[in-house]
Amino acid sequence: MIDTANLPTVLVVDDEPSVLESFHAIFDGRFNVVTARSGNEALKKVARGSINVVFLDIALPDADGLQVLRSIRQCDGNVSVIMATASDSARMAVQALQWGACDYITKPFDAQELISAADKALRQERLTRKILSARAPQETCLFENIIGNGKKMKEIYSVIEKVITNDATVLISGESGTGKELIARAIHYNSGRKQKPFVPINCAGIPSNLLESELFGHERGAYTDATCQKLGMFELAHEGTLFLDEISGLKLEVQANLLRALEEREIRRLGGVRIIKIDVRIIAATNVDLRRAVEEKRFRHDLFYRLNVIPVYLAPLRERKEDIPLLVSHFVGKYNQVFRKNVDGFSADAMKYMTDYDWPGNVRELKNVVERLIALKDGGVIAPQDLPFDIFVKGSVRKSLDQAGALRQASKGFERKYIETVLERVGGNQVKAAKILGIHRNALFNKMKNFGLKKQAQGK
Repeated sequence: MIDTANLPTVLVVDDEPSVLESFHAIFDGRFNVVTARSGNEALKKVARGSINVVFLDIALPDADGLQVLRSIRQCDGNVSVIMATASDSARMAVQALQWGACDYITKPFDAQELISAADKALRQERLTRKILSARAPQETCLFENIIGNGKKMKEIYSVIEKVITNDATVLISGESGTGKELIARAIHYNSGRKQKPFVPINCAGIPSNLLESELFGHERGAYTDATCQKLGMFELAHEGTLFLDEISGLKLEVQANLLRALEEREIRRLGGVRIIKIDVRIIAATNVDLRRAVEEKRFRHDLFYRLNVIPVYLAPLRERKEDIPLLVSHFVGKYNQVFRKNVDGFSADAMKYMTDYDWPGNVRELKNVVERLIALKDGGVIAPQDLPFDIFVKGSVRKSLDQAGALRQASKGFERKYIETVLERVGGNQVKAAKILGIHRNALFNKMKNFGLKKQAQGK
């Protein structure tokens, strides 16, 4: 069953019942369809909000469709309007587009044409709302949101304090999950541009054939699917900050156009002829070694030097383990509030396991682990046996290596702790524990006896 609550909403304005029924049938499962049989009724429904796309007939019983179009745009400038008519009039189409329509279609409708037009209009509507969101006042990202008090983090704070007083380009490097975007936001929201948009774009997450359109925008008709004018990220970030995440993902031809935009401080939309002046601060981020990428001819050397004005290196969590207790405490407080829990934090032993772990996913992985633990814990203190299996096992191995000089003794220490943890997780049920351990229950009983473990729930 389709969850219609999460579907976008299309308003169909037409005085012919058969047309309204057709839209219901064609858009079933794709959109919520609401209808209006007059211009006045349409305006009332748009005024209530929650409309994403409007299909508006140009010939209505109570009003001229173009006048209704103008009124809709005045009521909600974000909604995308597609004009519909039985007359294929070029003059009418031009006028509708000039008055703010996103597209123009003629009757009789083709089902696939309607779906395609609605999808494109929906993308335009979401982009428009994204523009307004980007330009709205944003929540300040304070230094306090960056957690860490070790030497490496203090160096980061020192750099941030210097760059917030100017518009120098910043290149943040570091492994995935180290918090590069958090640093970028801290720079922006503590700078003179904080009242203007912070616009992030993941350069590696957008197909290369679409990336130039995302960065520079395009004009209507620039290519087959360009049915509406689109503003690029440079224009959205005007007078603010453009954050180019995973900058190494740019293809060489896009790198050349980006370099030109940064050097000239101007862009031209795809398919356009007008030069648009831009005023943006650039902060870029990478999780790969850009110098090596330059050596391997995968990244332009001139673009690298243009971006690498102020380099900031975020060390992986395994190189600043002194910050782990602070991060854990911060996330415990955060997710206690989110999940309305009252977990008292981590025991000393559990925290030792957390600090011994290398965190290949860095702060992002640690955050996810704490979130999961708080969500599953009803209260009290998080103990070692509550920890994810890989953290517990790696910590146990390291502990055994630290405490034991002989392989056999280290193996016994790990085996004892492992069996004890499995028993605790299954509530002492030896049948379940034996199955998890892959041994017979009698073998488990003997090991418990040899290790001096309590015969928990022996009768189960």
